[in-house]
Amino acid sequence: MDTHEKLKLLSDASRYDLSCACGNKGSDQRVRGNDGAWLYPVSLPRGGTSVMLKTLISNVCSNDCMYCPYRSEIDTPRCTIAPREMASMFMEYVRRKKVFGLFLSSGVIGTPDKTMEYLNTTAKILRKKHSYRGYIHLKIIPGASDAAIDEALSLSSAVSLNIEAPGENHFSRLSQRKDFLRDIIGPMKRISHLTSRGRKFNRVKQTTQFIVGAAGENDSEIVRYTAGLYERLKLNRVYFSAYQRGLGHESIPGEQIALKGQEGFVREHRLYQVDFLLRNYGFSKDDIIFDASGRLSMDRDPKLVWAQANPWFFPVNVNRAEKNELLRIPGIGPQSAKLIIKKRKEARIKTPDALPLKGKRLKLALDYLKF
Repeated sequence: MDTHEKLKLLSDASRYDLSCACGNKGSDQRVRGNDGAWLYPVSLPRGGTSVMLKTLISNVCSNDCMYCPYRSEIDTPRCTIAPREMASMFMEYVRRKKVFGLFLSSGVIGTPDKTMEYLNTTAKILRKKHSYRGYIHLKIIPGASDAAIDEALSLSSAVSLNIEAPGENHFSRLSQRKDFLRDIIGPMKRISHLTSRGRKFNRVKQTTQFIVGAAGENDSEIVRYTAGLYERLKLNRVYFSAYQRGLGHESIPGEQIALKGQEGFVREHRLYQVDFLLRNYGFSKDDIIFDASGRLSMDRDPKLVWAQANPWFFPVNVNRAEKNELLRIPGIGPQSAKLIIKKRKEARIKTPDALPLKGKRLKLALDYLKF
């Protein structure tokens, strides 16, 4: 293969890793360029969004992750792009003003540190030879040494190490070659420490990803771990990827009973809704309601479930409520709450028509408001 053929294959392979950007709006979705490479949205430091090239540097892998279509036992076309090739090709995109940044991941090329050498060398060439000062997101390979991690932090704008499962027991069902505490949690704690306020790499963001449904975990376990990652390790974002049965090993010990149709993706969507509540709405993990088996509702969003389970909290007076109270009302988000507070400073809100809400959101909110 030539370099562009490799990029097409490896960029396509990177779609299974969500730890950089995703969303449910058209403007948040990836787009495929004419040359086959995938371009992803990314938030700019000063606001707004642009796109970045997202790819693996190699889909060669010595690991045994049971859910992965590129695990070592799978017979599939493999290739690797050398760091200089990758850097030169990326700079072509930059010069043509096609991208804002780079998300670079990889399969495990022999050992974690050998792989990190490929990733870090690419970033080093971009920073030093090409004087590139833009966005670089580097994948941290599980089991990488402290020195390799520190070098990645010195070169990148963001890093990610996928947690994959909530806890050691579930994680052990996904891989026999990786150790949860040594290869995942230890490095994540180190990154959190080195990127904390006042530390050398405090400008670098850290994200991670759960593979949802592969290890037999329930939603409450994922939510508990997600809250801990935000509270204790101060992660920038947590992502969720619904396990797609049959892509990796044909049978995973403890795997969830296969969900019908799109239910696996509905479960992923519900976890994202909980994530928004934890990050933007002032909810805690104890506010999230699960069924007896620890699952989120499949037919109602978690905010509506909370509202229906807490009738004592409503109705909320739209003219007196604090922002955190407004954010508990179904149909009202952070922007709507901000506009309500602004409008009522100008004049008392007397009717539904004066609310900055329309359609289904307005109809939903009215059941929980008084004027």
